[in-house]
Amino acid sequence: MLPHAADEISRDGKSLILAYDHGLEHGPVDFEPNPSTADPERLFDLATHSAVTALAVQKGVAEAYYPDYADEVNLLLKLNGTSNLWRGEPDSAVNCSAEYAAELGADAIGFTVYGGSNHEVEMAEEFREAQEGAREHDMGVVMWSYPRGQGLRNDGSPEVIAYGARLGLELGADLVKVKYPGSAEAMGDAVEMAGPTQVVMSGGTMRDDKAFLRNVADAIDAGATGLAVGRNVFQRDDPERILDALEAVVFQEVDPAEALAIAESDD
Repeated sequence: MLPHAADEISRDGKSLILAYDHGLEHGPVDFEPNPSTADPERLFDLATHSAVTALAVQKGVAEAYYPDYADEVNLLLKLNGTSNLWRGEPDSAVNCSAEYAAELGADAIGFTVYGGSNHEVEMAEEFREAQEGAREHDMGVVMWSYPRGQGLRNDGSPEVIAYGARLGLELGADLVKVKYPGSAEAMGDAVEMAGPTQVVMSGGTMRDDKAFLRNVADAIDAGATGLAVGRNVFQRDDPERILDALEAVVFQEVDPAEALAIAESDD
């Protein structure tokens, strides 16, 4: 990793990445709780919220919508991704190059690596090419580090998540996105393993406001520098409200209950 490489997708050393690669990775099912979010323009509008430091999308969505938001939204272009129709060993097709991401105006690139998959070696080599290409264009690099595959019996264990965080450092990511490992102590271990690479928590599946914000607060207390979140924002009836609360928790380190009160007072 390089110092300050992720500054364009951060604020005061913290990051709140709004992830919207779900249309490819999960399909239409993720938009069913809030059908308006199937329209990418809704997410670009949400990404103009002051809490959001970057919007992560795939190439086609960026081509179609980013030009209209280039002055308001920081673009994190996801270079790889595979549909949920795929049923093989975890792998991710490379759909875009770092060079093309730079042409589109991206501030950073994102890339998934499934450590432990039978395709790990190939994915690490693909990440190398993407990471070095990003350096040529002064773009930050975010690794979605999700260890999984036939060789892993418990891919959600704290030890495996900490190993995933370490992969981010070893392979040259500026930020590494990992799942919440279940406790602040375990998240602290993952942060320690990542060294100078910043750790951001994956938002994961939808859960209630208090539980979600408590996980985020615990992650921040443990040394994480933010989160990359999709469903826990756009599947809500009022996404702006949870973004108000997240802004207080991530950037001001406000207690979740107080953050919710702030969000409700802003409605």
